[in-house]
Amino acid sequence: MAPPTPLPTYVYKIVPTAPPSPIPAQYPLSELDQKDGFVHLSIATQIPTTAGLFFKDSTVLWILKIRFKPEFYGATTWEVQGCPHLYGNFGADDIEDVKEFSRSEGESWKDAMERQSGFLV
Repeated sequence: MAPPTPLPTYVYKIVPTAPPSPIPAQYPLSELDQKDGFVHLSIATQIPTTAGLFFKDSTVLWILKIRFKPEFYGATTWEVQGCPHLYGNFGADDIEDVKEFSRSEGESWKDAMERQSGFLV
């Protein structure tokens, strides 16, 4: 799939546990990222859907806001539904911000993220 036009300013990584502090120069890859050979990322509009599909049993998530820099352009493919896959890694210098999101029992991730808006752009 072709990259979106314009390219996003940020891409996001959803993690099920608090990120390491301080964030290392090379972020630790998840088992899935290691197995697939790329880092699974999302654009802002995909986050609620991705969280609902892959983190449906979680009530707390952390989302890393990663500046989508030119260094990532050639190393990123845009897969089904426009999901960015980074063939490489990111680290502390690439992360603009981190936010913890929580949801109440029975609340959707979409509703929880709308309630805690302002981070996903």
